[in-house]
Amino acid sequence: MYLLQAADNSFFEAIWAWISGIDKSFFLLINNTLTNSFFDSFFPIYRESNTWMPLYLFLFVLIVFNFRWKAMPWILFFIITVSVCDQFSSAFLKEFFGRLRPCRDPDFNQYVRLLVVHCPISGSFTSSHAANHFGMATFIIITLGKYLGKYRWAFWFWAGSIVYGQVYVGVHYPLDVIGGALVGIGIGTASGRFFNRRVGQLELDASPTGGL
Repeated sequence: MYLLQAADNSFFEAIWAWISGIDKSFFLLINNTLTNSFFDSFFPIYRESNTWMPLYLFLFVLIVFNFRWKAMPWILFFIITVSVCDQFSSAFLKEFFGRLRPCRDPDFNQYVRLLVVHCPISGSFTSSHAANHFGMATFIIITLGKYLGKYRWAFWFWAGSIVYGQVYVGVHYPLDVIGGALVGIGIGTASGRFFNRRVGQLELDASPTGGL
């Protein structure tokens, strides 16, 4: 029994070593090779959540303007969605997996170009930035998709560009942001569909001043 367990452990360790090797190769491609001076200045600011506060405020104002009192439950669900994404990623998955960030790994950090002031001490998998932003984007796409038309996919592009920045500045591996994105898409989908079924899809205000 012990030999079988040891063999199983060796197998999974070998699989993880292979996956981790590929992950680190893509990290080095993004963080070390596909670089330029503009991105070096751009991504440290672009990836910051505070950078996007004016966009969130504008979105809330736009929602209230177009949907009036119906906007209140939407804003509440939006905030809940982001909170669940953040807590599930930060408080559960990061603690469960305990993966070191590339800029914290003593066997790897000498290869990392760290473009932010400090390397966060929290775990690396999954990326909370990825979970939160893909959760927001997915919730918006599902609940407001009929008003956004073909432009709804721009929200996923926006989320993807932010999490690409997380790898570029050296604080996450590609697998971290992919995992976070899947978490965000899953929670955003569940939240958006629940909102549409239980609260009801948003309808534009019929007053003369209403409308997107």
